[in-house]
Amino acid sequence: MSSSAIIQTFDYRPVFVYNHLMEVGFLYDDIFLGHEVPRGHPECGTRLLSIVKILKDSPLFGKYIHVMPRKADFPDVEMVHHHQYVEQIRSFGQGYADADTYISKGSLEAALYAAGAAAEAIDRCKDGEIHRAFCAVRPPGHHAETDRAMGFCIFNNVAIGACYAQKVGYKKVCIIDFDVHHGNGTQHMFEDDDTVFYFSTHQYPHYPGTGSASEKGRGKGVGFTHNIPMDAGSGDKEYYAAYHGILPGLVKKFQPDIMMVSAGYDIHKDDPLAAIRVSDEGIRSIVRGILSFSLPTVFVLEGGYDLAALGRSVLITIEEMIKD
Repeated sequence: MSSSAIIQTFDYRPVFVYNHLMEVGFLYDDIFLGHEVPRGHPECGTRLLSIVKILKDSPLFGKYIHVMPRKADFPDVEMVHHHQYVEQIRSFGQGYADADTYISKGSLEAALYAAGAAAEAIDRCKDGEIHRAFCAVRPPGHHAETDRAMGFCIFNNVAIGACYAQKVGYKKVCIIDFDVHHGNGTQHMFEDDDTVFYFSTHQYPHYPGTGSASEKGRGKGVGFTHNIPMDAGSGDKEYYAAYHGILPGLVKKFQPDIMMVSAGYDIHKDDPLAAIRVSDEGIRSIVRGILSFSLPTVFVLEGGYDLAALGRSVLITIEEMIKD
């Protein structure tokens, strides 16, 4: 389905409300629909519009700040990606960059705005306008490596955000990744860095094959990567143990200044691309665990391919962000 057809289906028009009393920002723009993929590709524009629709129809609408994302600058993208790779994407044209990652005429613009959304949210947190943000963006990012696209991802939005956060004054960044697939790109970008802590829960063994418990970083970054591989069939109980039993001690020891979250809702029991069985209330529990540290926190959308489950999961996330 083309993006224009999707827009006509819901006829969404964003409303931008600025109120200094609101602490939660929601970042979305129709620019992300310009990243078009072939029919049947799971990472499609209807994912975002399912989120927009459920939020628009919910009692939460108007209780958070609608923030326009901005376009990332190429120097910011190149904080984590090689210049040669960025130039390759700029001149790519149209087609598959890898077995899963499709690039269309509008993909570069969408990818730059996806990375820019994270940066804009960080600036709003730094300025004190908001304390938390949810970036409803695509393409996703956490599989993108320094020099290649991978797994639906072109630029690594959360990694760019983490470097940008340090650029504007946050010294220590904790990245939490609850996508069902391990964030290989994010881990590799920071595995020798002791100022960025990477924590991931993911189905294992599963795509992309990385993320064993033995992967703990390298050099001065040893101990600043923490993977919790989950067996197929794992659900609320196992994720509660990770996010309420293990994560708090790691965060307390690391003492970050800001949290960046790769929010992948393909952990939901209804998702077709994996075999993790987290319920709606399990999603709520994970989000509560992350928000318990009362730090500036920026969620950036990664996976989630059942439209109904994705919409509900984001609604639950923002409910928790607002009420906590």
